[in-house]
Amino acid sequence: MCSEQVRTSKFAVFGQLLVLCLGLMSCGYHFWVGDLTPVDGEEQSPGITVSDDGTVTFVKERLELAVRPLTVEELNRQLPGRSVGGIESTNPYTYGDWKDPKTGQIPERFTVFLLKVKNYSYPKVQVDPMMVSLTTDVGMTYLPLGKLDLETFYRPYITGYAGVPFLRFKERESVARATLYPPDMVFSGQEKEGYLVFPSLHHQVRTVQLNLSDVVLRFDFRDEPLETIDVEYGFHREIGRLYRDGRLVMNGQPN
Repeated sequence: MCSEQVRTSKFAVFGQLLVLCLGLMSCGYHFWVGDLTPVDGEEQSPGITVSDDGTVTFVKERLELAVRPLTVEELNRQLPGRSVGGIESTNPYTYGDWKDPKTGQIPERFTVFLLKVKNYSYPKVQVDPMMVSLTTDVGMTYLPLGKLDLETFYRPYITGYAGVPFLRFKERESVARATLYPPDMVFSGQEKEGYLVFPSLHHQVRTVQLNLSDVVLRFDFRDEPLETIDVEYGFHREIGRLYRDGRLVMNGQPN
């Protein structure tokens, strides 16, 4: 009788542990973040307009400084030949078509904006891509990544200065050189565009402010800045938790 009671007790404990483990597994989650989108026009700085495609444009006379956050899918579409082969793809801004097996999604490698400058007003203007920053609602500031920063990021992936890994490194370097926004003058009647790249945002970040600092509108006879402005753009995104049972709890509300 006693041995039977012991066996029953052991099975009861085992059952309770099994239920507990299953419960913990069902409560497991991954952090989920949505895409960056512009805040409403009335919340933007003066001179800012917001387009339906997510482009936010600062207009001063006939000068336009337009920025738009790019999703992973857009970055892969814009570099289709470089975005296949999973983590061995040569798109320097994404993981290519690789999907995280835990979430089934393509994770974000960097935070990327497309900057377009149209100058039909001043003799020449200049936006320095290293004089930009992202400030967030959680007190974090992100600085831009230039070509050398991306090279430093990918250099540890080289197992030797020859062979396929080195060729992939050089291809990424070439793509970055061709697509990053250049620090060149934009003369009257010209347009330029390119990417502004930042580290991937922390999962707790809901709102960000993209700051273009010391945009030069006028130069003196020595090409030294004579008139500069700072431009600020506001963006936000949804954040939440994606549970293993498929539930998405976003901003405290199940979806």
